[in-house]
Amino acid sequence: MLLLAIDTCDARGGVSLLRDNDLLASASHTVPEDYSSWLLPAAEGVLAQANVRMTDLDGFGVAAGPGSFTGVRIGLTTVKGWAEVYKKPIAAVSRLEAVAAQAQNGTCYVAASLDAQRGQVFGAVYQRNLEGLVRLGDEMVIGPGKFVVAAAELANGERITWLSTDPDCLENVPEWQERAKLHEAIEPVPGFLAPMIARMAAAALAAGGQTDALHLDANYVRRSDAEIFWKGSAHAR
Repeated sequence: MLLLAIDTCDARGGVSLLRDNDLLASASHTVPEDYSSWLLPAAEGVLAQANVRMTDLDGFGVAAGPGSFTGVRIGLTTVKGWAEVYKKPIAAVSRLEAVAAQAQNGTCYVAASLDAQRGQVFGAVYQRNLEGLVRLGDEMVIGPGKFVVAAAELANGERITWLSTDPDCLENVPEWQERAKLHEAIEPVPGFLAPMIARMAAAALAAGGQTDALHLDANYVRRSDAEIFWKGSAHAR
């Protein structure tokens, strides 16, 4: 399977090209340039590195969130356009699951988090089974300390493997000290998630877990500022 995957959900996104499980080329977003102007040339450059054309691809992978509203929309809109033009399937991947999938320890429970700004984190808790990771409850946008407590409750007091692209967000809150007493630590995960998103998307497409441009949907988790302010103004009236 030859697959192109993109992640534009935060400033550390990028593009990755995968053939089966081999990463052929990648481009990481390391400049202040907006994704609206950076993404298409970056994708073209990645394809050119591997001497691949869009028509050669078997499908697309995309990070569907959580992340910034503008970033998520740009990624999904771009992939929808490609899928419609080239008639290829899409696999949407949660960035939190892409973090959790990199766990090295063998505990039954895995907690994944990302910096959500505004003093919050995006977080999710997963349980291992024979088929992989199963999410427990919903993905959250929550204060770091509250996420530590919520994860402990979902794990029923058992040990947890913690992974984060932004470990400082959890390590600096008092609630983390209770987990540290259990000799738990937070495994740092690179913020550049496009290669893992490509691998997870390829696995999903191989298993029949595909979608199309019409049904591809964003996973924002947090409400947009526009929605919050509009509702606040409506209540004020």
